[in-house]
Amino acid sequence: MRRRELIGLAALAGCTPEAPPLQGGWVGTHPERGHRLRGSELPRPDGPPKTAGILIVGSGIAGLACTRALASQGIDDLALLDLEDQAGGNSRGHSLAGSPCPLGAHYLPLPGPEAREVGELLHDLGLAREQFGRTVWDERHLCHSPQERLFIDGAWIDGLLPPPDGAASLAQYRRFAALVAQAQREVGFAMPSHRAHWTAAHAALDAQTFAAWLDANGLTDARLRWYLDYCCRDDFGAPAATVSAWAGIHYFASRHGFHAPGDETAEREPVLTWPEGNGWLSARLAAPLRERIHLGRTVLRVGETRDGIELLAWNEAAGAPERWAARAVVMATPLFVSARLLASPPDALRTLKQAHAPWLTANLSLRERLLDRPGAPPSWDNVRYGSEALGYVDARHQDLDPTPRPPLLTAYLALPQAERATLLGAPWTTWARRAVSELARIHPDLPGKLERIELCRFGHAMSIPTPGLRSSAELAALNAQRGRVVFAHGDLGGYSVFEEAYTAGVEAAARLSL
Repeated sequence: MRRRELIGLAALAGCTPEAPPLQGGWVGTHPERGHRLRGSELPRPDGPPKTAGILIVGSGIAGLACTRALASQGIDDLALLDLEDQAGGNSRGHSLAGSPCPLGAHYLPLPGPEAREVGELLHDLGLAREQFGRTVWDERHLCHSPQERLFIDGAWIDGLLPPPDGAASLAQYRRFAALVAQAQREVGFAMPSHRAHWTAAHAALDAQTFAAWLDANGLTDARLRWYLDYCCRDDFGAPAATVSAWAGIHYFASRHGFHAPGDETAEREPVLTWPEGNGWLSARLAAPLRERIHLGRTVLRVGETRDGIELLAWNEAAGAPERWAARAVVMATPLFVSARLLASPPDALRTLKQAHAPWLTANLSLRERLLDRPGAPPSWDNVRYGSEALGYVDARHQDLDPTPRPPLLTAYLALPQAERATLLGAPWTTWARRAVSELARIHPDLPGKLERIELCRFGHAMSIPTPGLRSSAELAALNAQRGRVVFAHGDLGGYSVFEEAYTAGVEAAARLSL
């Protein structure tokens, strides 16, 4: 063997040089700002209030969508407030080693016909156009090939679905595919979910966990169950034993279905993605609204007065409180945050029971290319079978610059709720080592090639669609609320995805009493 090949084999066997000290830190979020809400005594600002016709609290996708919708109606007297220093919420981008990378959400499936507001946005942004009666997508923004791969049995395979382990295993894959197709026909699913017209059949699925439904249908194959768990953790931040059966089926039935191995009709779902993930979208939503966006404003209290709305915020840059007055307000914050901010929250908001999953993303800059295992080539999305982590994407996969460079990895961890305190309290090095250790399971040479790692923590990243949440009267009431205070957030759909959040923002603009 040549010397280079021997060195490569030694590295894959774990004989790597000692890793240098970690360089990096926390980026992107400021948990301490959100925790200002815990203070018992509110500050008293001096002077007259700042004024706006309509205030929007929260500059995530729902808040940006609502502000955009109002502006498109010719309403100019708007102010959007957010505690962070960058708009976009869980869909923000970042830059590391001179290259863009995501902080949170990193792709958008091509929207179906029910997500008409999202479709209109993508046309407006030039990502799609109509040609001879069909939608044509700009291929520069579709995920480049190869798209996905899974590390299993010591090698990489194409796609993320584990191959079935024998005939009995394949039979369960096919049984699940048939059940999803049956649910699509007989129950009905859509994205956003409220356009499927909720029925007793939906409620029956929502009353049990996905794991219980799978057990009842004899779907116990280990490889299939790991994959379904992975899908739930990817979209909902929790496993099949925690989310409802409605949510687990909705993941497939509202979009592309489920296709067992050997299904000749199966096609890989095309997705839109960018080096900075959905930060590409949030930046373009925010750009025309920049004069209306006020960042670094931690809202402390929102109350109704005889004439409208009074809002108290903390200006992080000035280190001082400020007061705002408006005719109406859109609460585009997570619903549990809205419950804390409103001086008189509606009964539905006070009694709603909703859990949120903590998340961690880690962006890793490497000084050299990684040695690779046998099988499928490096892809955009890369996952290890059996892992509780969600794998990593290569932010440079979408780069149109052909110059060879080491990958820029973004690793994702959906954490149990019990780990939220540790996520917020432990030093960044603890979580950096955890992310690096997970990646080293498939890339043993990664620690020695790591140049810098920057981590972003989301203490309440994703609403978990637990049994009964989507069917709750409280959620229905908040979705229908009209008046001077309305709500706009992905939480209104019971889980956190772009299509739900964007549609919630547009619909909230129509429910305001102006």
